[in-house]
Amino acid sequence: MIRLLLVDDQHLVRMGLRMLFEPAADIEVLGEADSGAEAIRLADRLVPDVVLMDLRMPGVDGITAAQRILASRPSARVIALTTFDDDDHLYPALEAGACGFLVKDTPPGELVAAVRRAAEGESPFSRDVLRRLVEQAVQTRPPNGDRPNGPALNVTPREREVLSLIGCGLSNKEIADRLHLGVTTVKTHVASLMTKTGEPNRIRLAVLAVQSGITPR
Repeated sequence: MIRLLLVDDQHLVRMGLRMLFEPAADIEVLGEADSGAEAIRLADRLVPDVVLMDLRMPGVDGITAAQRILASRPSARVIALTTFDDDDHLYPALEAGACGFLVKDTPPGELVAAVRRAAEGESPFSRDVLRRLVEQAVQTRPPNGDRPNGPALNVTPREREVLSLIGCGLSNKEIADRLHLGVTTVKTHVASLMTKTGEPNRIRLAVLAVQSGITPR
């Protein structure tokens, strides 16, 4: 069971989110917070697996709340949920430790799936946001640095296929469907890719795929 905490300063938004998640048999809405300060208190008391966090709130904002929650509970997964997908919100949220970043017009089914993905250790991002992150990271990395290029990567052909689809922003489930594999098998490949490349998360793997010119066939 995924233990979920909802954080938004608008009552109607929280009510809508609760109505969205309550029918999910594998997700339990532990509580709601209307401010960053309340989110910190509830996270300490309720110990959620995932926190769905609005960023712009009066007083203690979502970025500060995420920092404080993760400082005391590093295993928690914080997803930023905001109306704004600009870089002024994106990068501070990531620096605060958010594992994902979604805009509020994300389709309901994708939002529920994102919570599940976060609980499984993935990094759910709106596709446009992930593409911008990858493009920005590629631009700021030295073109002739010490990263391995495509042909030099010490990965298997199947791992290369998985890496290329990570670069496209696909989830483990989407990769599994595309390659006709089990989700557990895809997770194993992703873990192996992180070990072999030294990249700590899916975002960095996506950057590596793009930078190495690895694209789906």
